[in-house]
Amino acid sequence: MTTEPQRLQYLEAMGLTAWVARFQLPHARPTEACEWELPERPAASPPAERLHALLDEAEAAARQPTPPPAAEPLRAPAPKRARHLLGIAPTDEEVDAKPRPEREQAMPREKTSAQEPLRFTLQVACLAGRWLVVVPGQATPDASQGQLLSNLFQAAGLGQPTAFETFRWPPMENLPVEAPLDEAREGLQAFIEGTHRRGWALERVLVFGQDDTLVRLLGTQQGTFELQGLPGWQGPALAELVQSAAAKRELWPTLLEWRRAWSESGGSDD
Repeated sequence: MTTEPQRLQYLEAMGLTAWVARFQLPHARPTEACEWELPERPAASPPAERLHALLDEAEAAARQPTPPPAAEPLRAPAPKRARHLLGIAPTDEEVDAKPRPEREQAMPREKTSAQEPLRFTLQVACLAGRWLVVVPGQATPDASQGQLLSNLFQAAGLGQPTAFETFRWPPMENLPVEAPLDEAREGLQAFIEGTHRRGWALERVLVFGQDDTLVRLLGTQQGTFELQGLPGWQGPALAELVQSAAAKRELWPTLLEWRRAWSESGGSDD
């Protein structure tokens, strides 16, 4: 694209006079005000020589090779997918991790087809910032189920749970998934680790209700499991406990175990 100063130089080299309107025509767009400095050149050069010099300069500029694009700097490895989605900062081990050898970096990664993510919803609350209470499902416990939980924890000498909050996986839709089970486990573990920012110091996990996806995540065996090194218990759903007197009676030995574990870890009996 020819700039205005260059156009004036061509006109001057060809011996043509550039005319500029002194007055604005009716309904015409105002002329843009601009300032430029014309390059100095010998006044003795005839117009034809100046024109040829300008043409030679333009041709030489077109022949100059364009510089190759600068190589992009190496980026640090991104944090794990689940921690990144949940907005949790990487751990010290991930920050201090050493880069892989060049031979290992040069190896091409195996291509894996995108898969459907595991989908589950949990209602979570906490007992005195120490025991995590989990209810699978999208609906929060109703008034009768909440009263049942309050009575159970009071009978066991535990604290009262906080209000239930919803945890969903995946946190975002339309994201590529390579290992659904591993990424779901990583997301759940990242959520447990993130509770420390709320001031919770979790010691145990209590799950009320069965869920096939949750069983795969927790690896439940005979009602017990471990999550991030935390001992866990999984029992009947709250709806079953509300309706069944037999389920309540079967839960009494478990309440005694909870009372003992609560007091041994620093809790106080009511």
